[in-house]
Amino acid sequence: MSNISLKRILIVFTGLFTIVLAFLIMGFGLFFVRPAEKGEHDQIIIVREGMSLREVAYSLEREEVIKSKILFMLWARLMGYSRKIKAGEYRLSPSMAPIRILEILTRGVIITHPVTIPEGFSREQIAELLAAKGFISKQQFLALTDDPDVLKRYDISGTSLEGYLYPDTYQFGRGLSAESVMNAMINRFQEVIEPYKEKVLKSDMTVQEVVTLASIVEKETGRAEERPIIASVFLNRLKKRMRLDSDPTVIYGIKDFSGNLTRKDLSEPTPYNTYVIRGLPPGPIASPGLEAIKAVLYPAQTDYLYFVSKNDGSHYFSKTLKEHNRAVQKYQKRRRSR
Repeated sequence: MSNISLKRILIVFTGLFTIVLAFLIMGFGLFFVRPAEKGEHDQIIIVREGMSLREVAYSLEREEVIKSKILFMLWARLMGYSRKIKAGEYRLSPSMAPIRILEILTRGVIITHPVTIPEGFSREQIAELLAAKGFISKQQFLALTDDPDVLKRYDISGTSLEGYLYPDTYQFGRGLSAESVMNAMINRFQEVIEPYKEKVLKSDMTVQEVVTLASIVEKETGRAEERPIIASVFLNRLKKRMRLDSDPTVIYGIKDFSGNLTRKDLSEPTPYNTYVIRGLPPGPIASPGLEAIKAVLYPAQTDYLYFVSKNDGSHYFSKTLKEHNRAVQKYQKRRRSR
């Protein structure tokens, strides 16, 4: 075969290859700028932590948000986006161009849901609430809050994150890991406590001691105006080396508490039974809000050593045991008559 014929074949082949390549590029480009359908309803797609690009693409194709998972994966890899897709819950539609879908996934434009963690909730209650709303696995969340590596990472003393999962309203997206949710709550705690670090140092208490006492105050009263007074009672008792005698601490130390606190419970020796031990329990018993923390740092100046419920959400405060016993007789008798 002559050199001229060989050149002609090469020219023809190159021309055909260029045309085919051009059509492929055009088709590839059209795939990414053209929606799969028009006027279709939105689909909710959940991308969970750790999902691969293949799993995400398969989910999009299965829900008919895109037409080809293979082309979607190829484009994502060519553009360097294969490891940039963020976990979360997305509202996507076949009426969106695949290039727009990929942009939403890599920017993490997720659907968020408000969830409020009430003040005074324990980590067990927090885990149950988050699990009930479909955000996390209760078991995974609780395991993380016991993880020594997590405690070390955040420089938190104690055996768990009890007290450090700050009660607030959060915007969480489904598909996030339990660790991401937990981190958001600890970071919020650190953000809230930061302006009071100097005051903590001046209080002669550690952060853990402040949070522990604040958690007891939180559980003892729901009235904002009473928190500094309740805090003063406990601080006065601590100074006199008196036992705190706090029912909520006893309840926290009882596994599977029935809801009925008995005399036997009050005498049962557990690390959290402040009718038995002196001083603070080993750690917080719930997540205190800022007002409870401030009540411990800025307590009312009183000589009170006792208080008893008046059965209307408020308490009667006493300086002496004799006065306290009279108040107990008065208000406990009234409760029994009711």
